[in-house]
Amino acid sequence: MDFSAKLTLPYLLPNQAQKHVTMNESLRRLDAIVQLSVISATQPAPPDDPSDGDRYLVAEAGTGDWAGMDGQIASFQDGAWAFYPPQAGWVAWDEETSELIAFDGSGWIAAAGSAAAGDPETLGINAAADDVNRLAVRSAATLFSHEGAGHQLKINKASETDTASVLFQSNWSGRAEIGLTGSDDFLLKTSPDGETFAPTLLARPGDGHVGIGTWSPTATLHVAGPVRVGAGMAGDLPDPQSVGRGALMFVDYGGHSIELVYCDGSVWRAVRTERLSG
Repeated sequence: MDFSAKLTLPYLLPNQAQKHVTMNESLRRLDAIVQLSVISATQPAPPDDPSDGDRYLVAEAGTGDWAGMDGQIASFQDGAWAFYPPQAGWVAWDEETSELIAFDGSGWIAAAGSAAAGDPETLGINAAADDVNRLAVRSAATLFSHEGAGHQLKINKASETDTASVLFQSNWSGRAEIGLTGSDDFLLKTSPDGETFAPTLLARPGDGHVGIGTWSPTATLHVAGPVRVGAGMAGDLPDPQSVGRGALMFVDYGGHSIELVYCDGSVWRAVRTERLSG
């Protein structure tokens, strides 16, 4: 083997004449690609008046002396351009943008940790991001914490008819969704199959109406279906002053009868007869 495996540096061979020529060629190559810093990575054509040692990354569609050398390192040495194909993993400092860039095997990209890499179009953490899910995370949990005070998670939509929600899935099939889904009503809806969703809880911002099981509440609390309240034995009802007026329960009189009672703030009374209960 007459050249090194990685940097293609020519070896000195036994009984070789003019060994200094081979040695100088190796040094010239090292001088071009070690501690790589390029003047620009966006020029497709060589500059008019380069200085010895100037280095560039040839941009796409190279022209003139750089034709056919796209992506390669162009180094001006001894009055001529020398070209060095990069290998995956090589990094360079772009003096024009003050950014660290790296060669990924097919092109030069912003290196991790550089300012340009700080604003990526997609980001996958142990997962593959795509054009829709531009941030993808696969882990047992995800933590968002405060930095000295509170913390808000904001989900913003463009217009009223768009969606800003959190979708809960089972094996990638939707089972529950909460948020603003197609309107500005706050909605919790559920689905048995990921296709058909039914309203579980809806809060309407205009009038403050809350619906349970209905898309269109017509009262402050609108329940589409029967309502079940708690039951207790006579004498074991909660303290009425602690519960407060307006509370409802069923009272069981030892199996003889069951009736609906309400709290007036002082005592429990039967809804039908208004007699004291207890």
